[in-house]
Amino acid sequence: MNRAGWLRKLLGDRGERAAVRYLKQQGFRVLARQSRSRIGELDIVAMDGSTIVFVEVKTRSSHAAGHPVEAVTPTKQKQLTRAALQWLRSRQLLEHPARFDVVAITWRPGAAPEIEHIRNAFPATGFGQMFS
Repeated sequence: MNRAGWLRKLLGDRGERAAVRYLKQQGFRVLARQSRSRIGELDIVAMDGSTIVFVEVKTRSSHAAGHPVEAVTPTKQKQLTRAALQWLRSRQLLEHPARFDVVAITWRPGAAPEIEHIRNAFPATGFGQMFS
């Protein structure tokens, strides 16, 4: 990985840690971080009451390339849906209500992170729409 790639990864990891702190402050219980499978990675899996929440975290240092939420494209939504379904199946939790949230973080150099939490950011899409 080149230098720019490492810097993006460091910013992304830093953003995920900030998102976990934020979600805990909001009363969420974090179940998993960076849950990887052959289908893809789920950044954060958390409980909000009795609802399992799959949280996609997008961190940017500016909006020059667009708002972080814009990176959660329909293709990404489909992949997240498949990964979430696999996560639920593997833990026999298909009966639980679930949703997808996005935590968008803008972390400009020398400033505190700006955190925007979008609940129910998108519906389950594509194959396996088993979410309520």
